Amino acid sequence: MNSSYYQHQLDLKRKARAAALKRASDLGLKQADKQGKATDKAVSAGRASSPNVAKSRLRTAQRYDKEANTAAAQASTWTAKAAKLEKEIAVLTTKLAKAQQAEREADEAARRREEDEARRIAAAQQQRIESRLSAAEGQVDIVMKELRAPKPEKLRILLLGASSAGDLRVGQEQQRIRAAVERATHRDLVELDAHPAATADVFLNALTRFRPHVVHFSGHSAHDLIYFERGEDDFHDEAIVSASAFASAIAAVDEKPLLVLLNSCHSAAQAQKLVDTVPFAIGMSDSIGDTDAITYAARFYASVADGQSVQGAHLLSKAAIALNGLLDDELPTLAHPVDVDPGAAKLVTPPPA
Repeated sequence: MNSSYYQHQLDLKRKARAAALKRASDLGLKQADKQGKATDKAVSAGRASSPNVAKSRLRTAQRYDKEANTAAAQASTWTAKAAKLEKEIAVLTTKLAKAQQAEREADEAARRREEDEARRIAAAQQQRIESRLSAAEGQVDIVMKELRAPKPEKLRILLLGASSAGDLRVGQEQQRIRAAVERATHRDLVELDAHPAATADVFLNALTRFRPHVVHFSGHSAHDLIYFERGEDDFHDEAIVSASAFASAIAAVDEKPLLVLLNSCHSAAQAQKLVDTVPFAIGMSDSIGDTDAITYAARFYASVADGQSVQGAHLLSKAAIALNGLLDDELPTLAHPVDVDPGAAKLVTPPPA
C-alpha cells in the first residue's frame, strides 16, 4: 500500500475515535444526570407524608438508577471502542511512516537513475562531437595543404551585403575585407566580387557567373530567414528569403561553394543545415554588433589569404574580436575576456562519412 492509502485510513480512524470519545463523554454526562435524579427521588421518598407517595418516588428513583446504569454501560462500550481505535491509529501511523520512507527512497533511486542516464547521454554526445571534430580536422588539413600550394585558379570570394534600412555598415565591412586581403601573402590568388546592396537576383547571378568558392553574407538574419534588399534607391523594407530557399540555391549550381559564411545574427542553425551541401559553413549562434562583425570578417579573409586553414582563420577571427574588446578604452574592464565575443561565431562541418 502507498502512503496515500495509509493517510486516508488514518484520517478515517482519527475521525471515528473522536466520535467515539464524544459519544462516551455524552453518555457519561447522561449517567451522572440520571444518577443525580435517582438520589434526589430516594431522598424525597424518605420524606414522603404517606406510604403510597413514598413507594411512587422509590419506583421513579429505581427507574433513574436503571437508566444511569444503562448509560454507564454504553459509555464503557464507546470508551473501549475509542481505545481500540487508538491502537489501530498507532499501527497505521507506523505503516504510514514506513510507506513514506519507502517512497522517498524510491524517488531518490529514480533521481539517481535519471542522473546516471543523463551523464551517459552527455558522455555519448561528447564522444560523437569529438569524433566529428577529429574528422573535420582531417579535412581541414587537406584543405590547408591545397590552399598553401599556389594554383592557377584564384580563390573566388563572393561578398553579399544587405541593409535596406541603412542600419548596418556592410560597405565598411567589404572595404575592410578588401584592404585586409590586399595586404595578405597570397593576395594575387584571391579574387573578390563585392555587392554592398545585394538582392536575391544579384545572389543568383553571382552563383552562376562568378562561380564563387566562398559565399559571404553580411546583413540581417534570423534562425530560418535571410534579409536581402529589393533594388530600390530609398530606404525600404527588406526582401525576406527563407533559409531553405537560400540553401536550395547553393545546392542547385553545378560548381558548389566550398564555404558559406553568414556574418549575421542567429545564423548558426542555417549553417548547420548548409553542411549537407558544402564542406564548411559558419554562422553566428547569437546576435553580433557591427564592429565585431567587421573585425571577424576582415581577420578571417586576411588569414585565409595568408594561407591559414578555415578552422585556423575562424579561431583567429574570434580571438581578434576578444582582443579588440580588451584594447577598446570605451569598454569597461572585463573580468572574463570571453564575454567580449557576443556573436559566438560557430564553424560547422559535415559529419564523418
